[in-house]
Amino acid sequence: RVINVFVINNEGKLWIPRRAPRKRLYPNGLDMSVGGHVEAGEGYEATFRRETQEEIRVDIDTIPWKDLGPLSPYVDGVNAFMHVYEITMNEAPRYNPDDFTEFFWLTPKELITRIDAGEYAKSDLPILVKRFYSIA
Repeated sequence: RVINVFVINNEGKLWIPRRAPRKRLYPNGLDMSVGGHVEAGEGYEATFRRETQEEIRVDIDTIPWKDLGPLSPYVDGVNAFMHVYEITMNEAPRYNPDDFTEFFWLTPKELITRIDAGEYAKSDLPILVKRFYSIA
């Protein structure tokens, strides 16, 4: 089980980071704004809270956020059972440099265009963007 989070600004652009080169999976690939595994005995929202603090140093009690919903590998074609959240922020988060090396503010369409053109990204990224941001 995992959580994934998108940071979105008031212009409708997503904050999309590039994974650090030392990451075992998808090194240097584009990623969701936050992602992480649910630990034993932990719920999705607790994981959302923990991972958001660890990866982008944001306290979800101090900003607007919403639950976009659950996804299943059997129904939605993603790699794990997951819950997806969205945070609204207009400034770039102070991300953990152990997790990410750079970032981009992209519209959902711009992101999908980059991935379709060959930009390396986590495999679930285009699935989530198409699902939650109405990209055909």
